[in-house]
Amino acid sequence: MGIFARLLNRPGAQAAGRTGWLERSRSAIDEKSQDYAALADEDIAATAAEIFTTGQRREQQIAFAALVREAAERALGERPFDSQLTGLVGLLDGHVVQMLTGEGKTLVGAMAAAGYALQGRRVHVVSVNDYLAVRDRDWMAPLFELLGVESAAVSESDDEAARQSAYATEVVYASVQEVGFDVLRDRFAADDAQLRVGERDVVIVDEADSVLIDEARVPLVLAGSTSVEEADAKIAALVADLDPNADYEVSQDRKAVSLTDAGADRVERELDVDLYGADADVLAAVNLALYARALIKRDVDYLVVDGVIKLISDSRGRVADLQRWPDGLQAAVEAKEHLTASESGEILDQMTVEELIHGYRTVCGMTGTALAVGDDLREFYELEILPIEPNEAVVRVDEPDRLYTYQESKERAIVEEVAAQHASGRPILIGTRSVSESESLAERLRERGIRAEVLNAKDDTHEAGIIAAAGAAGAVTVSTQMAGRGTDIRLGEGAAEAGGLLVIGAGRYQSSRLDDQLRGRAGRQGDPGTSVFFTSLEDELMTRVPEAQRFIEEGDEHGRIAARRAAQLVEHAQRMAEGENTAVHRDTWRFNELMAKQRELVLRRRDAIRRESTGVDELRAEAAEAVAAADEKLGAEVVDAALREVLLFELDSRWVDHLAYLNDLREGIHLRTLAKEKPHEAFNAESIRAFESFWPDVLADSAEVVREAEFTPTGIDLRAHGLKRPSSTWTYLSTESTFGSDIEAVVKRVAKR
Repeated sequence: MGIFARLLNRPGAQAAGRTGWLERSRSAIDEKSQDYAALADEDIAATAAEIFTTGQRREQQIAFAALVREAAERALGERPFDSQLTGLVGLLDGHVVQMLTGEGKTLVGAMAAAGYALQGRRVHVVSVNDYLAVRDRDWMAPLFELLGVESAAVSESDDEAARQSAYATEVVYASVQEVGFDVLRDRFAADDAQLRVGERDVVIVDEADSVLIDEARVPLVLAGSTSVEEADAKIAALVADLDPNADYEVSQDRKAVSLTDAGADRVERELDVDLYGADADVLAAVNLALYARALIKRDVDYLVVDGVIKLISDSRGRVADLQRWPDGLQAAVEAKEHLTASESGEILDQMTVEELIHGYRTVCGMTGTALAVGDDLREFYELEILPIEPNEAVVRVDEPDRLYTYQESKERAIVEEVAAQHASGRPILIGTRSVSESESLAERLRERGIRAEVLNAKDDTHEAGIIAAAGAAGAVTVSTQMAGRGTDIRLGEGAAEAGGLLVIGAGRYQSSRLDDQLRGRAGRQGDPGTSVFFTSLEDELMTRVPEAQRFIEEGDEHGRIAARRAAQLVEHAQRMAEGENTAVHRDTWRFNELMAKQRELVLRRRDAIRRESTGVDELRAEAAEAVAAADEKLGAEVVDAALREVLLFELDSRWVDHLAYLNDLREGIHLRTLAKEKPHEAFNAESIRAFESFWPDVLADSAEVVREAEFTPTGIDLRAHGLKRPSSTWTYLSTESTFGSDIEAVVKRVAKR
């Protein structure tokens, strides 16, 4: 059974958007397309501008579908399939559309973006990286131009002027992180002329499941006042010498590590401290060093490139540009690798990807694998999924998993399978879970005389070319995660006759969606193809299921396990991992939701200070005597501008302090379980209590400055009063907090003692 049929048969998977009316309107679309075919190019834009001004909504969508089909054929040489027009309508109705790999999602997104723009909406088309954003906009630019719609792209290298110019257009293509960083920078704008992004209206999310689910918890950070935080070298050396069999233990899910009693005694003895008493900071440092040693693996979680730590994205298998761990953990990993500590900084503001997306009036998206996270999309974004039948039926054969005892036997079996299939000239794509695994398999293949192209986080500079060539007869490609690669694998001459692309998964991923994204590289647009996954009991996914380990004795002479129950455990382990990820997502949002609401209140207050007189009037009343003297000397207009500047500075400063407090509070909130408190409730109560004094504190601090300040025709010299903004700011992606289960382990040990 193919992926599309399997997902449709998943319990509870229902298409929310009904498109029966569109199926009944195919003839009307065809007739209108014939009418529009008679239009001159210069008349297309004028016709497009009129479509959404009259008639009912469905009539408008039918007319636009017909016109954009004609426009796409003229501008791009591509005539949209009926399935693509269905996807267009799904996006215009505010859904996440599921279209398999190779079905033309890029064109669907561009058509929908144009449709929203022609209704007077401002549209952001966000993708997973700069390369795809710039490529897709350049690719679709002729279509936008023919329809009379302005478009632009934003990338990391753009300067201030280029960004503001791009965001002023009707349709903007950008990576989700670039939009997020610009929203954070807008947070500190002194006037409207400095704003980049402005109002967030419509967002069309490419690779929607990756952005909205996998990366939803990723914090985007704006930092300033850079400094260097170094981990304690003595602690790093001590932890490196600990015995994993006696001094510490790793949780079954490999998400937490903690000292044993023997390990704690050894650390206390060698450092001469009381870990569970007054030396809590030392305990935190030891836990960070332990986490860095036991749970963060080189060439799996990160690379070391030119003396710098480069994180690897779990969901994409490539270097995560600009991403770092929270500063303490970053420093611990750098100490582990004996590297110079990198810059850290005071966090000026932060927001998760989920919070960024919630800031749009209309959210829709497209991906090849949405049904598997339908419940999550509904819970976290109130989005429904519209699955779209492929233009050509999927004939790919998805073979049952092959389960092996050990990693070694699994890799040997993969090499044997590749050798047998390669002899017939069949193209083969091997998807691996880590850089180290991709290099190990490539080396084994070279030893067998088989040349393989390797695509992983160490070198993705020729990514598009390698993927595009992966369908050539006899090609063998070894790659880390294929999600978000953005390039189709088209079969070369003779490849179809050899059976089409063979996709081999070197182990299941934590999510079935990632498996399906890999599978979907074969069988595009009706091509022949096959997929099969090789799994071992040593794979990280399987080590979380103790019951699976008893099947090690059932492996044959090649290490293969035929027991049906063992194969079922693979699915069970994956469902467990998916459930845990959803729970973590829900847990993270419960902590972030209140912070997001407080942030929104602060931003509203900040905008009111910039644009209205409310805050200024309050400050005038608070420091009446000083303000009256300044009014008489300089005039109310000059004084109001100075008061506004003071208020903005103090509000921003107070938010930085509040954010630091919330981050510290969250890191230690699980300790409240010792007092029989629920962590989420305790966090909310403390953060609400702290926020109650936010504006009164801003007003009081501002009044103190005004009373002491000397007003001049240019305002107040804030720097003279020690009020200065960071000389430089920088942005980065942090990782989500990973220490919940760690802290719970510490809590249990403290309680035991």
